[in-house]
Amino acid sequence: MKIFFLTLLLFIADQLSKLFVKGFSLPLLNIKHTGLSLGETKPLIGNLLNITLVENPGIAFGIVPGTILKELILVLTILLCIGLSIYLLTAKNADRRVRISIGLILAGAAGNLFDRIFYGYFFDYAPLFHGRVVDFLDVKIFKIFMFGNKLGNYIFNFADLSITMGIFTLIYLIFRIKNQSKEMTLVQNLAEERQDKT
Repeated sequence: MKIFFLTLLLFIADQLSKLFVKGFSLPLLNIKHTGLSLGETKPLIGNLLNITLVENPGIAFGIVPGTILKELILVLTILLCIGLSIYLLTAKNADRRVRISIGLILAGAAGNLFDRIFYGYFFDYAPLFHGRVVDFLDVKIFKIFMFGNKLGNYIFNFADLSITMGIFTLIYLIFRIKNQSKEMTLVQNLAEERQDKT
């Protein structure tokens, strides 16, 4: 339950950071925060890290798939979030590090999914399930060129960071567990050989 709570905190932090950058209005409470306008940049650390507001209508790195593929990805993300939530709530005896990795992936996936489902409606530019993901962390060192075309600066958000950290940690743990399993098998085989000799 603690890891599920951590996941929820990461999700909330992601949403608060996006609202802080994008801006929001709560008329009932007479609260209005003006964020950045689309494409506006504010330097954070020299020219290395900027806050730049962009809205991603597609998937990772601004890739815009066809409508059918985009809808399929949306459905798969919903199913993934449900599955990961069930895992976190039921697999209480699983390796804690694996559960934390899953929690990171779930927090990030849910954060970006929330944008896609609700932001179009909340910010009055699209119906439910047709929103755009808010990205704002602009790291200039990530500029890359492929086949002579600039792919972008890789502007991302905390949800993307959470997913990336979770996936890399999970991959590391899987390889580590496999190596430990091989080592245990080797030790057992050596022990059995010694017993056979005596």
